[in-house]
Amino acid sequence: MAKNRKKKQPKGAVSMDVTEPKVSDLPQDMDTSESGAKSSVSSSFNRKIKGRTMKRSKNVRKKKAIAKAIASNEKSVEKVSKNESKTTRTQSAKALYD
Repeated sequence: MAKNRKKKQPKGAVSMDVTEPKVSDLPQDMDTSESGAKSSVSSSFNRKIKGRTMKRSKNVRKKKAIAKAIASNEKSVEKVSKNESKTTRTQSAKALYD
């Protein structure tokens, strides 16, 4: 619900007009609409929109995480192959001097 802000009143105070009949004095029809159904429809509509944006952001995060995991996996594979080539070079150098 919107907050009721206090509005500045004009300097010239205006008196209230009390000549009109009040709403409670007039006969009224009974309200047969279901207020619970209306609120659930509007709230479910808001939830759907919110759910879609959350789903999109979740998918984006998921894709970034997958890309990061693939990059780190490739990096580790490259590191392992680099270490293996280094060990083979050192072994071959030791074999030359023995």
